[in-house]
Order: sequence, then C-alpha cells, then structure tokens
Amino acid sequence: MFTEAALETVPTYPISQAEAQSRRLFAQLQPSDRVEATHEVKVGLQRWTAKTVGTVVRCERRQHGLHFCRHSDDKVYSDVIILKRDDGELTTITMDEYTVLRRI
Repeated sequence: MFTEAALETVPTYPISQAEAQSRRLFAQLQPSDRVEATHEVKVGLQRWTAKTVGTVVRCERRQHGLHFCRHSDDKVYSDVIILKRDDGELTTITMDEYTVLRRI
C-alpha cells in the first residue's frame, strides 16, 4: 500500500502516546482488518466524540486542497481509511491528532 518512506514521517512537534499508537496501527492495517476509530470533533469550545466501527477496505494518502490561499505547488496530504460498516455502508475516516484507532 505505502512505501516505507511515506510511513516514516515524523512530526516536528511532540505527539501523545495515543497518537503514536494510532499512527503505528495505521501503518500496519490491511484490508479485512476490523477497527474502531474514535474521533474528537472540536468546534469553538464545544467537543463531541464519535466512534466508527468497520472493516478496512483500503488505506491511502490523499492529496487535497482544503487550505485557503495556499501556493499551487504546496502539496497537502491526509491519511485516510475507507471502512465498510456492518450495514454495508462505505465511510472514510481521515486520520488526525484526535483520532484513536483500535483493532477489534
């Protein structure tokens, strides 16, 4: 799926133990693995927690342009997991510092 060089990206800021474990698990995920992703969503002072459970279809690094007024050569990527939920729905999880992955 990924080259080793792409997976060895080390942030220049300190990361939590949970984030480090989630990054390691993300690097090891294979199709048909069953995972639970816990997300923390923050808007202003409000925080919500959501859990998504499903079977991994694939993992990928996607380029996107979600940032306003960036230079055209400035590449922005996100690591994503495509999951198949128990009801058959496909959903996409974007990994960030607030996502905690757990293999089930």
